[in-house]
Amino acid sequence: MNRSVCKVMVGVAGLAVLGMTATLAGAQTDDVKEKPRLYRYESYWAFPRARWGEVDKDNATGNQKILAPALADGTLIGYGDEENLVHSAEGFTHDNWWQANSWAGVLKVLEAFHKGGSSSPLLVSSTEHWDHVFLSRFYNWKAGSWKGAYGYTATYRLKPDAPDDAVQTLSQGWFVPLFEKLLADGSIVEYEIDQDTSHTDSPDQFFVYFLMPSVDGLDKVIAAIRAGVGKNPLIGPAFASMVVNVNPHADWVRVNATYK
Repeated sequence: MNRSVCKVMVGVAGLAVLGMTATLAGAQTDDVKEKPRLYRYESYWAFPRARWGEVDKDNATGNQKILAPALADGTLIGYGDEENLVHSAEGFTHDNWWQANSWAGVLKVLEAFHKGGSSSPLLVSSTEHWDHVFLSRFYNWKAGSWKGAYGYTATYRLKPDAPDDAVQTLSQGWFVPLFEKLLADGSIVEYEIDQDTSHTDSPDQFFVYFLMPSVDGLDKVIAAIRAGVGKNPLIGPAFASMVVNVNPHADWVRVNATYK
């Protein structure tokens, strides 16, 4: 199922490369504007299977003591936790994330966690840990909380000769109009097109993430993407001329999320 979505998403992005604007929402590229910067701090963990129950409990209780007040006072605009349903042997099993419209907001919450005891027995039991900070200028969500939702992330790598504004062009020409339609009809409750600001060794990568309130949403997303791809047979070749490869492992996660 992940592979199917990934292949379809590879094709659809070529629409913007060709300068076409035949999107599902019927919007023109010029109508899609960049939004204020959105920062997403994501902390990845690999926990032994025997500790997964403790992770769920900690996410539902301990972490809320810091995240919920930060959302209420405006420091954050969203937060959540995820369990990786299809993870690789070297990949993460869980992650925690929060979003703010400034670096200060991200770091204020991170500092609160450090002061709250980041060396707890649960965290010490993690076999792997790493962090990322992602930046997005194209995103949207519905306010509210979702428990047991489903998220999907696809990773893309641009070719060396891709234009400097490739991510912007792809976002404005295809991804945003597509996701706005899916957001409006309830198939998804959040989306974002991210670039990694914390690791500069892969500046040509970008990430497309969307969150569905239930697993049924995936079929709706796939159907919408395929409908768009079917309108133009040049989409796939165009995207292939711009992208050197796609990460062979796409993340498919179960999510608890809250947005302001």
